[in-house]
Amino acid sequence: MKTMHVSIVTPNGPVLEMDATMLSTKAISGELGILPGHISMVAPLDITNVRVKQNENVVKVAVSGGLLEVRPDSITILAQAAEHADKIDLERAMKAKERAEKRLSEKGDAIDVHRAEIALRKAINRINTINM
Repeated sequence: MKTMHVSIVTPNGPVLEMDATMLSTKAISGELGILPGHISMVAPLDITNVRVKQNENVVKVAVSGGLLEVRPDSITILAQAAEHADKIDLERAMKAKERAEKRLSEKGDAIDVHRAEIALRKAINRINTINM
């Protein structure tokens, strides 16, 4: 079966390096499913999860935005932050979600609404990545 090399890299270094038979994720423009031999492309990623399939094994990674580069034999994701599903602390993610929701429910000038919304989306993404 044909494979492609998948790399997920953050400013702190590589998070994932593996050969895969399929990758699926969500770009800002919509859902993407990529197989070996896919046409070359570049797409900005949303706060989302990445599912990398290697035969029957699926590796899930939560990413906090970034850039996806596809070539026929490789995929590179340059992410602002990325975390393997099996390394996500669910309790910590739930607390982060609660803090963000609390900040958004408060009315006042001291709240940076945009920042709180992003924190909420990141926390929900981490929770969803675990529960996929």
